[in-house]
Amino acid sequence: MLAATSSLFDAAQEVAQLARQHADQSERDRRLAAPVVSALREAGLFRMLVPRELGGAEAAVADLVACIEAVAAGDGSAGWCLMIAATTGITAALLPPEGAREIHGDPGSITGGMLMPRGTAVRVDGGYRVTGRWAYGSGSPHCTWLLGGVTVVDNTGATETLPGGHPHLRMAFFRAGDYVIHDTWHVSGLRGTGSHDYEVTDLFVPEHHTVAFSGTQAWAEGPLYRFPMYGLLALGVGAVALGLARAAIGELARLAGSKTPTGSRRVLAERAATQAGLAEAEALLRGSRAFLFEAVEGAWGAAEQGQPLSLTDRAGLRLAATHAARACARAVDICYDLGGGTSIYESSPLQRHFRDIHTLTQHVMVGQPTYEVVGRVMLGLPTDTFML
Repeated sequence: MLAATSSLFDAAQEVAQLARQHADQSERDRRLAAPVVSALREAGLFRMLVPRELGGAEAAVADLVACIEAVAAGDGSAGWCLMIAATTGITAALLPPEGAREIHGDPGSITGGMLMPRGTAVRVDGGYRVTGRWAYGSGSPHCTWLLGGVTVVDNTGATETLPGGHPHLRMAFFRAGDYVIHDTWHVSGLRGTGSHDYEVTDLFVPEHHTVAFSGTQAWAEGPLYRFPMYGLLALGVGAVALGLARAAIGELARLAGSKTPTGSRRVLAERAATQAGLAEAEALLRGSRAFLFEAVEGAWGAAEQGQPLSLTDRAGLRLAATHAARACARAVDICYDLGGGTSIYESSPLQRHFRDIHTLTQHVMVGQPTYEVVGRVMLGLPTDTFML
């Protein structure tokens, strides 16, 4: 399941080296460096989840996780941008075929955007008039299409409701040039992701460039398209966390062999606290990684049977991703603390890993409330499972 010999994984490892070389530039510019974007695009990594019929890789979910993890170990921002583009690629199997071809059919297509319904869509002939502003547009400077979650309303502004009583929510795609990017990404970590706000005003979006949040049957076959979009997004966030923890552990091990702490006659590696801390960080990473891949493997096996994933499977994916993010944050904290004063300097990768992982843990897909939702599912209590 780990895709250790796949061509996608090999490409991801090569991009990781390039991303590491350009990490300072990406951070300074607050957008992913152009050579890294080009390498990810040319390797087909941005389109890992796009169906083969549209020229995508249609990769297994374990391959997706392994590739994002590898790139994030080179640079967290590069791994994050890959995660966003790759997971939004799943919409290629949900959009009407005409829209899927127009948005995802181009080999150079890079998608991104925010699912939360922060816009409105007024129904008109042939589509919708969309107005809205969305935050966290990761990769917006290099994306060719961005999506935004919208609530469908009538001409009076009243929300349309579905037969079950829920509001009618859709994802609407906007071509680069049709939206305005606002320079808002002034943050502590993952600075190179270029996750600015973006906005459209009264933009006509044809029906075939939109898709409902739920109830849409994928036109593409295969187990990949039985995975829930939110679950894939959470797994991608967890994969970035795995890569960041691996990078921090590697950096601490390198530093420990050469640094003699103030007031000590021994290098950092000879200290018992360093030895124990490094081992604990490794255990946190490897334990959470094993749980994540176990959850993916179980869900993939169920999807291969041709059935939608059960609530237990979907909850398990979210739990494993959240645990990975939280455990890896602890692993990075250990490495940062053991690095001592060296960790605070911009010349030390440890300070970037620390800032990146603590930005990552604020994402809703791996937030603390996930434990409550999964716990309610485990206890058989009534639960809002929309984001599972």
